[in-house]
Amino acid sequence: MTNRIAFQGALGAYSHEACALARPDMEPLPCATFEEVIDAVRDGRADLAMLPVENSTYGRVADIHRLLPESGLNIIDEVFVRVRVALMSLPGTKLADIKKVRAHLVLIPQAKTFLKSHGIAAEAAADSAGAAAELAQHRFPGEGVLASEIAARIHGLEVLAQNIEDNAHNTTRFLLMSPQADHLRRADRMMTTFIFEVRNIPAALFKAMGGFATNGVNMTKLESYMVGGSFTATQFYADIEGHPDDANVKRALEELDYFTHEHAILGVYPASPDRY
Repeated sequence: MTNRIAFQGALGAYSHEACALARPDMEPLPCATFEEVIDAVRDGRADLAMLPVENSTYGRVADIHRLLPESGLNIIDEVFVRVRVALMSLPGTKLADIKKVRAHLVLIPQAKTFLKSHGIAAEAAADSAGAAAELAQHRFPGEGVLASEIAARIHGLEVLAQNIEDNAHNTTRFLLMSPQADHLRRADRMMTTFIFEVRNIPAALFKAMGGFATNGVNMTKLESYMVGGSFTATQFYADIEGHPDDANVKRALEELDYFTHEHAILGVYPASPDRY
């Protein structure tokens, strides 16, 4: 056991914050890409992987649904992180001194009202936490960074303004992944995530989904995406409330099996309290 948890981004990223919330006793291992996060667990450099799957403002995270089935990893937990945006700069800097901020392209519009009211220009960076590290290293005067407050603590920057995001509801959902599946019932409220590909027959998707409706299983997420570069090969990703051992879930999955080429469970895990 390495006692490491891999994530995409630099130290201080929102993915790092998710790691700290879920496994505060584990050492974070930053990786450049989602593929590298998965590889870090596969080759034993990390025990767990933290991957973002969707955001309440921007929808699903690109490529994640394609990567999850191929990863060989299993979902063991979910983590919700509120995207709280902080403006940080070098110690001793005043807000009035800030002429420009750098941040990931996705983060900048989330603080548009604050930046406009203070006459601050914004410049896109590859990574918000990485921009914080660069500012701490190169010490550019009059420059700030938009990032999570954890980035300020890590890189020795001073928070000049906090919670400056326009949307207070902006939240990212992360999945904690492990090489080992854990299908034990660890909470009263459980989630099950699976993928499936419907058979090429009329109304196959309708019939496959009908089993969940008639058995009273709440499906909280259903997304489709192309596989193998074909417009006729469509795979579906789904989250449902419940455990595969629940009688109604078992019946629904049996009906799903009848109308699909294949289906595979990606994880069975406790529903986060932040889900409700």
